[in-house]
Amino acid sequence: MRVLVTGGAGFIGSHVAELLTERGHDVLVVDALLPVAHGAEAAQAPLSAAELHQVVRARIQDRDVLDSVLPGVDAVCHQAAMVGHGVDPSDAPAYAEHNDYATACLLAAMHEHGVRRLVLASSMVIYGEGAYRCPEHGPARPGPRRQSDLDSGKYEPGCPACGTPLAPGLVQEDAAPDPRSTYAASKLAQENYASAWARQSGGSVWALRYHNVYGPRMPRDTPYSGVAAMFRSALERGEAPTVLEDGRQWRDFVHVRDVALANALAVEAGADTDTDTDAHAGRFEAVNVCSGEPHTIADLAGTLAEACGGPAPRIVGGARPGDVRHVVADPAKAVATLGFQARTSFADGVRAFATDPLR
Repeated sequence: MRVLVTGGAGFIGSHVAELLTERGHDVLVVDALLPVAHGAEAAQAPLSAAELHQVVRARIQDRDVLDSVLPGVDAVCHQAAMVGHGVDPSDAPAYAEHNDYATACLLAAMHEHGVRRLVLASSMVIYGEGAYRCPEHGPARPGPRRQSDLDSGKYEPGCPACGTPLAPGLVQEDAAPDPRSTYAASKLAQENYASAWARQSGGSVWALRYHNVYGPRMPRDTPYSGVAAMFRSALERGEAPTVLEDGRQWRDFVHVRDVALANALAVEAGADTDTDTDAHAGRFEAVNVCSGEPHTIADLAGTLAEACGGPAPRIVGGARPGDVRHVVADPAKAVATLGFQARTSFADGVRAFATDPLR
């Protein structure tokens, strides 16, 4: 198949483009090379394995670009986005432009060019908090944590009915969305646009809800960097990784090469929808992309510090606005619908990350 990978020179997108090429697909890459993702020298940033792909440096908001690249494309793998927790609400226009508006432009152009398969890079951030259970009241959905509780070291969400600390569980794809940051709101908006497009066009969408992705080419030293990259940068400076709260926040850390595999499987699964999809209904499937091996933030910091031969993590308390306590995923739907199962263990992946090239 001919596959357009937006953001295909970025952290995740470059791995997706490489794997699709290895699997025999004809890959076309469009990437704006935003400095927040590629560093200050974005104009000179090397495109990984660029010799394998046709690469267009452009914004997907540019309709002329979309009109030039979409003819002949069988599927779009949409990785382009502004990512990360951000700085503060002043980031909102940038997230809206690069995530929401750009996705709307892409979907409109796909419709006009008859491209009916989309694999969308979504995120677990749309869930807000993960799944919880109260010993007395059963499944519970906590509201945002109070600043006074965080300041006093009370980090666990309480049951809305009785206040008892809740026990975390595995979040499934049918959980109600509850975005708690501008980035999260923008990712949910992307899903909503894509779902509407599928219904209106009869197309198919796989919305891959990435959990905490790490690995080679991860961006570093920006306000939008992931926690693994921030820990790695501190260790390279000879500093202890700084862990907020008590370090016992549960997350699912998934290796970028596993994420690339999930994308490839979704692209290839889309080939079956041309005859199966109801032209008036379309198909939208949201799927957790995770390792299925939950660990705490302190686990990540400690394992990485040991692998780097650096100082042990510092647990400092506090929390950033919008931070959630626990989000760990149920991988069952990805296994059942895509045949996807992560291959990289936490121990192996984090040890390798200690020396992986970053951006």
